[in-house]
Amino acid sequence: MLSITGGSGFIGTSLCKRLSEKGQAFTILDTRESLSFPERHQHINICERDCLLEAVAGETIVHLAAEHRDDIRDRSRYHAVNVDGTRNVTLVATERGINRIVFTSSVAVYGFAPPDTGEDGAINPFNDYGRTKYEAELILREWQAADPQVRSLTIVRPTVVFGPGNRGNVYNLLSFIASGRFMMVGSGTNRKSMAYVDNIAAFLELATKFHPGVQLYNYVDKPDFTINELVGQVRQTLFGKADVGLRLPSWLGLVAGTAADAISQVLNRSLPISKIRVKKFTTTTTFGSAAQRVPGFVPEFTLAEGLARTLHHEFIKPDPTAPIFYTE
Repeated sequence: MLSITGGSGFIGTSLCKRLSEKGQAFTILDTRESLSFPERHQHINICERDCLLEAVAGETIVHLAAEHRDDIRDRSRYHAVNVDGTRNVTLVATERGINRIVFTSSVAVYGFAPPDTGEDGAINPFNDYGRTKYEAELILREWQAADPQVRSLTIVRPTVVFGPGNRGNVYNLLSFIASGRFMMVGSGTNRKSMAYVDNIAAFLELATKFHPGVQLYNYVDKPDFTINELVGQVRQTLFGKADVGLRLPSWLGLVAGTAADAISQVLNRSLPISKIRVKKFTTTTTFGSAAQRVPGFVPEFTLAEGLARTLHHEFIKPDPTAPIFYTE
């Protein structure tokens, strides 16, 4: 039996589908209703320890619940959910005699990291999300260290995760390309680390069987795409054209982004292009990962296959009844 905090979310729903297909018992503990598994859902806020204690059951907690969106106005929410909520999870695990926790952290703990930063990279978060995720890791390590021969803690730091239903930055790029209004900026040789949702769900499932100790993994599906490869595959799948289309030099893209920022301020609404988006798009953002070397783990889909499946579900044959997850 697994208790899954945040199990109604994007990664949680994919994990729960895997568990359900294999006949694994689980309970979803989330403030949001599970559209896929309403019968297994309990409305639980991890900030409320007594309610969490009453609901948690089984031998493993998969801790996915977090405050992560960029548009949170009350910044204290990051600490309340990601730090204090995680502390409640460890207290409840202790009281219930649960000795295994699988936790999704984030590569955001590294901040603006050098290319191919691995699990031993320097911790240098630049925002509240990354900072509080790392503080949560420390709390969980304290819990494990209290009974190290018995307790199992797995910390997974995913890179950007994409897949059908995710309305994050990857979807925004795919949608922009699908609209026909996309123009490539820069050489396109920079690389981006990504992870397909079904692959990370498979890794989390495997982690529920790990032995006592502390395991730390970045999660990245390798090899990384270059932007040219990513855009080329999207255009090939949607339009039958393997090229990237019109291309602007980086400097001109930055000029356009700066102009868009000024227009956005006047109109008081966001536009598809901005200076920061151009900078992110043209920068290499890659991470190393030991997850692919874990015995018994083989990702079910390549990045190309995950991208093709996403494009099919989102743009070629969309399902209007499929759940939508706003993650960024």
